[in-house]
Amino acid sequence: SQVLRLEQSRRAALMFPLQRLERHLAPGTDTAPFHLFEPGLAALQRAEALFRPGRAHAIDYVSSAVRTDHAPPPALPEVCFIGRSNVGKSSLIRALFSLAPEVEVRVSKTPGHTKKMNFFKVGKYFILVDMPGYGYRAPQDFVEMVEAYLQERRNLKRTFLLVDGVVGLQKTDHIAIEMLEEFGIPYVMVLTKIDRAGRGLLLKNVLGIQEFVKENTQGCFPQLFLVSSVEFSGIHLLRCFVAHVTGNLSAVEAS
Repeated sequence: SQVLRLEQSRRAALMFPLQRLERHLAPGTDTAPFHLFEPGLAALQRAEALFRPGRAHAIDYVSSAVRTDHAPPPALPEVCFIGRSNVGKSSLIRALFSLAPEVEVRVSKTPGHTKKMNFFKVGKYFILVDMPGYGYRAPQDFVEMVEAYLQERRNLKRTFLLVDGVVGLQKTDHIAIEMLEEFGIPYVMVLTKIDRAGRGLLLKNVLGIQEFVKENTQGCFPQLFLVSSVEFSGIHLLRCFVAHVTGNLSAVEAS
């Protein structure tokens, strides 16, 4: 909660981990995708306010569902988070909701802990959905559950595809990307666990995935988002992007 009050250089290092890597790139490297979403302090503060509960602004777990007809009514803009089992999805969502500690986001050391779609309501503004992990220990009906949700949920504004920042894109991630591309779902890639990756490895993975996005995708936002749920790097920027894609930041604020 004190990050926004830090002096500018320390604040920027925490909020924009992608830009922190930029000075270590070779001259001539295309850095345009590093700066596509670069909100100012006012927008970051507005986004933080959305994630801070108040008397007239409740942030709550709503319900869980294994089928879309069991999901809450699609009355608000929605974002969903998907990723390989053990990619750190629940830890990331807990970090996003760190200003609302009463919201219970279960985090387990056992991969595949999330078996249902879990819906969290952020006041009157949007719904955040924690999806089951794919790959190891995925629910038996994962494909039917997730494909139906992605195809039928008309209020879904953006899908956040989480990729392990240490190991990069895996075979199961490519299958998820193919599914999102086939369905024409707009999505963005989030690299997790960046505190565990050395600078060289992280740079290699960032540039490799960035090139893959440029050459092989149509629906993926060109800028990657780097996060650490341990050091809190990139969390404020990701909150701001969620606020932006759900229509809760003006275009001027988000630019």
